[in-house]
Amino acid sequence: MQYGWSAPIIPILEGPDTPVKITKGEEIWLENIYLLGGLCGVPVTIYLVDKLGRKYSVLAAGTLNLAAWIVTAIATQASWLLVARFMTGMAGDVAFVAAPMYIAEIADQKIRGFLATLIYTMMLVGILLIYSIGPYTSLLVSSCVGASFLIIQLVTFPFMPESPYYYLCKGKYDKAKRSLERLRVNPNVEKEIAEMKAAIERQKTERGRPQDLFLEKSNRKAVIIMVVLNGAQHLSSISVMLMNMHKILSAAGSIYIQTEYAAIIFSALMMIAAAIAGLVCDRFGRKILLITSSILTGLVLLILAIFFHLKELDFNVDSVSWIPIFCVLAYALVFKFGLGIIPIVLTAELFPAKVKAMGMSIADALYLFWALVSVYIFLYTSTEFGMFVPFYIFSFCSIGSAAFCFWVVPETRGRTLEEIQMILKGIPVTRASLELIEMTKSKDNNINKDVPPEAVAFIREN
Repeated sequence: MQYGWSAPIIPILEGPDTPVKITKGEEIWLENIYLLGGLCGVPVTIYLVDKLGRKYSVLAAGTLNLAAWIVTAIATQASWLLVARFMTGMAGDVAFVAAPMYIAEIADQKIRGFLATLIYTMMLVGILLIYSIGPYTSLLVSSCVGASFLIIQLVTFPFMPESPYYYLCKGKYDKAKRSLERLRVNPNVEKEIAEMKAAIERQKTERGRPQDLFLEKSNRKAVIIMVVLNGAQHLSSISVMLMNMHKILSAAGSIYIQTEYAAIIFSALMMIAAAIAGLVCDRFGRKILLITSSILTGLVLLILAIFFHLKELDFNVDSVSWIPIFCVLAYALVFKFGLGIIPIVLTAELFPAKVKAMGMSIADALYLFWALVSVYIFLYTSTEFGMFVPFYIFSFCSIGSAAFCFWVVPETRGRTLEEIQMILKGIPVTRASLELIEMTKSKDNNINKDVPPEAVAFIREN
């Protein structure tokens, strides 16, 4: 709800009956200070997820977010709202790192993708909710609705187990085993906990310094993938769509639907597409959804760009003025079906335990950075050259990301977190990972002669 707060609430604050009077400058800050809070929350996130753990980091984020809703509800000055938005940005950064990390580490690999997408799907539920109630209720009411969800979380989530991966990282084997037993239907978790322990022990031999994100081949590849995918999300215009839908539809001369209703339908379609993606990503894989979504998103944006270009050239487009609203709503479906949700799954899967907090925090910071870049590109190019220019750029970026996904992004469906690390290191997974697991359970140190040389070197090094 906080992510979509500014779109429906700022028009209320600009109205004559506003409970808090704001200036034009304060309006701009209310839109941007959320992102600034997220960037400032990066070092806090890195510290919390490794020191407090994944579970208590999620609870800390929820507590801070609840405090922000309370400040918003009782605000009488714009400065109070600015403080609340900054707090929300920090809380959001912690939550969007700790929660996917927690899900990735507790989930069985068969349903890990589905559970990870639920995080983003529920964020879309929050956006839909604030879009639906924000324009029609008071600031106090919308704040109380937002706070109520956090109260439920803070009451129920403490009863959830901590990540067994986190316990193993801290050398607490018994707690890790008990945690895993609570998370699995089958109480016999000896094999899985042994595999986790072997993976953690191997990853502990790797250094966890910030520079190792770039010095280690596998970490470097993970960083590159997340830089490009986070950039692709925003350079496919998602932030522009969310923040400037009214401007886009007004420029197109669309008369078929009011902007407020378009925003609600847009959010609902994104939520539906994200839910479908969550259901099928563990069946069909991450790559196919990413590639298909990127291509379709690029085509939709290309059609929108051509419409604006023809309008700029004074062609009569009145007979096809339905195209912009169709493209905007189609965009919500095709973008969220893959490109808009799969990267959050991959973020939690690609980084090893030793640098996962740093890697995911950097990925989150880059997500915010690309959001600012995309909005700037839109505002500058649409003002200087015409509304069609940014959409040509966004279309090109979307289709380019499909090529990147095809050639670079690994398929992680059905893989353990350890197997994903081997893929990133360029090691044949099928035999190497099984051999590594068998070695941890045997007393001898003999390696099957059929194991590839790269895997032999990897096992003996670690």
